[in-house]
Amino acid sequence: MSILLSTDLPFPIFRRGKVRDVYDLDSQLLIVATDRISAFDCVMPEGIPDKGRILTAVAAYWFAATEDLVPNHFRGNPGWPAVLEAHRQALSGRAVIVEKTRPLPVECVVRGYLAGSGWKEYQAAGAVCGISLPAGLRLADRLPEPIFTPATKAEEGHDENISFDQMVSVVGDELAARLRDLSLALYGRGSDLAAQRGILLADTKFEFGLSDAEDLILIDEALTPDSSRYWLADSWAPGKNPPSLDKQFLRDYLETLETWDKQPPAPHLPPAIVAGIRARYMDLASRFGITV
Repeated sequence: MSILLSTDLPFPIFRRGKVRDVYDLDSQLLIVATDRISAFDCVMPEGIPDKGRILTAVAAYWFAATEDLVPNHFRGNPGWPAVLEAHRQALSGRAVIVEKTRPLPVECVVRGYLAGSGWKEYQAAGAVCGISLPAGLRLADRLPEPIFTPATKAEEGHDENISFDQMVSVVGDELAARLRDLSLALYGRGSDLAAQRGILLADTKFEFGLSDAEDLILIDEALTPDSSRYWLADSWAPGKNPPSLDKQFLRDYLETLETWDKQPPAPHLPPAIVAGIRARYMDLASRFGITV
């Protein structure tokens, strides 16, 4: 299987993220999802076959399933101008054209279960991002209700969880409230649709931007296995991490490497880990009837 780790297209580069290469098309952007995968803010040397196509298809599914809640930047799959013809095979299924926005400098995280950095914060302080939680909760416990826990969006280094009040100081009262309410609504929609397919949406993150008309728009991706924690409902049991259909399989493997300090360069991935990640991403897509 071929793996796409980087692109070099005849357009001005707008940004190269951990996974996506973004090109400037004046009022729009061309986003290409590569097969790169990252963990602990480090890009792995190996790519995951079909990962970019899976992410693109899953994001498109969720943009369509949530567009009644908030507009999104998706403007469809690109046409194929002559200058791109030579790249048709490489870009097929992984390239989309989106509206250009002014991205907001925060990530909008919603948690329905206690896991990841939220679990670590709870163990230390009995709270997550300043939100107090009941005593005695266990790893992977369902929270009394989903909570909104924003984070900084760092250009370099690690994102950091922040309180809602800290978010207000960055984007203002009104916009912070809108982001919180929309994120909770999006999580609710995602959680409901996932539950119908035997999946628990433990947590997820959203990113938003402002259009030239100052409209709030959902951008980047939505409810993909890169940005979300998906658990198999029939294997969920509080007190341990359930089997997941996301990047946790990779994180769990990396945590076993005593010689890696979670700083670049990232370690090479064994073929079994690469295959395991691909299988989990494909499984998630298939459960939603998404063809890749």
